[in-house]
Amino acid sequence: MMASFATTVWNRALRGRGFVIGLQAALLLVALLPRPASAAEEFEAEVPEASEVTDVTVEEPAGAVLSIPWGEMQILDADIAPGERRRLFLRASESFAGDSVEIPVLAVRGERAGPVYCMTAGIHGDELNGIEIVRQFFEHVNPKKLSGTLLGVPVANLHGFRRGSRYLPDRRDLNRFFPGHPAGSSASRIANALFDGVVRHCDALVDFHTGSFYRANLPQLRANLDNPRVLELAQAFGIGVVVHSEGLIGTLRRASTDAGIPAITYEAGEPKRFQDNEITRGVEGMRNLLCEMSAIDGKPPAPGHQRIYASSRWVRVDDGGIFITGRKLGERVRFGDVLGTVTDPVSNERTRLVAPVAGRILGMAVSQVVIPGFAAFHIGIDSEPLEEMGAPLPGTEVSGAAPIPPLPGAILTPDQLEAEEHPE
Repeated sequence: MMASFATTVWNRALRGRGFVIGLQAALLLVALLPRPASAAEEFEAEVPEASEVTDVTVEEPAGAVLSIPWGEMQILDADIAPGERRRLFLRASESFAGDSVEIPVLAVRGERAGPVYCMTAGIHGDELNGIEIVRQFFEHVNPKKLSGTLLGVPVANLHGFRRGSRYLPDRRDLNRFFPGHPAGSSASRIANALFDGVVRHCDALVDFHTGSFYRANLPQLRANLDNPRVLELAQAFGIGVVVHSEGLIGTLRRASTDAGIPAITYEAGEPKRFQDNEITRGVEGMRNLLCEMSAIDGKPPAPGHQRIYASSRWVRVDDGGIFITGRKLGERVRFGDVLGTVTDPVSNERTRLVAPVAGRILGMAVSQVVIPGFAAFHIGIDSEPLEEMGAPLPGTEVSGAAPIPPLPGAILTPDQLEAEEHPE
C-alpha cells in the first residue's frame, strides 16, 4: 500500500503538478521503505569470521539453554584463538647485564568453551620434577579435545633455574612474595608480573614443587580443605596424600586462593633431580583433574582412598654432626621410634632422633651433615586410635583431654618453621 502511494506521488511529480513538493515526499517515502539485503550481506551477517566470536551452546541443569561467546583470549598482548597453541613470554625482570628476563608461558585454547586452568612450576629454580610435569602435559594436550584454556608456566624462577638455585640472585625466595608489588623488591616485582600477567586470568591453579635442601617429599597435595572449591580440586587430582593447611602468606597457593582462584600445591620427590615416577604421578594427577572437570575427554578414575592429614609435625635435630637414617618416605612410625642418628665426627658421640608423635613420614632429609635446629622429618599425624599408634608426646593435643606442657624443641607445626625453611 505504501509503495502504491509513493508511485502515485512520483507520477504526479513527473506530470509537473507540484513537482518540488511531490519529489520531496517521494524521496522521504523511499528512505522509509525497508531495503532488501544482498546475498553477500546476508552471508556476512550469518557467518562470523574465524578470528571472532563463536557461539557455544551449553545446556543448563534446569533445561535452559545458554549461549556463551567463545572466541579469542587476550593475554600478554597476544590473542589466542580457539584451537590454537601458543608460546608466549612474560617480561618479568632483567639480568645484571641489563638483558631482559622473559618467563615462558604456554597457552592452549580449546575449541570448546570452559574455564582457564593453570599449571605453574619452577618457582624454586632447583625443583625440576614440576618443570617436566608441565612440559610433558602440554606436549600431549590436544586443543581439539579441550574444553576451556590451559596456561602453563614451566619455569617461573628463570634466574634460579639458570643457576641451579632455589633462590633469586638476591637470595630471596620467590614463593614468599605473592601477589607482589610493581614497585617492590626484585622478588616482589617478579611475583607481581607473574600474578597479574598470568594467574589473574585463571579459574583454578596447580603449583608443582619438590622437597628443599636435600629433603624428599612423599607425593602429596597441600590444600586449604576449608575452602570447598579447593577441596574439589584436591579430590579431582586424586594422587598422593593430602595435607591440610591454609598456606603461608606470600606463597602462590595462598595468594591465589585469597584472590578467589582455588589453588593446590603438588609436592613430590627431591630437588636437583628428574624422577620419572614422581613426574608420571604428577602428569596422571593433572589428567585426572581435567577429566573430572570435563575439560578433556576420558573417563575420570574411580574415586580412591586419599589419606587426609589435618595436622603434621616437623622434627628437628638438637646436635650437629653426621645425620644417618634408614627410614623411607611413607613409613608409619610410632611414638618413640628411632628415626635416625647424629654422630659427632670427632668424638663419635651419638644421639638418637626419635618420633615425637605417631604418624607417617611425609617428608625427610637424606643422610647428610647437619647443624642443631635442622628440620629432618615431616610427620603426618594419623587419625587412627591412639592405642594402635602409640601415645603422643607432651605438647600435642588429644581430643577430649587437656594438652600436656610441651618439651623444649621437640616438635614444630608448619607455621613455626622459619619462612625460608617452609616446605612450599
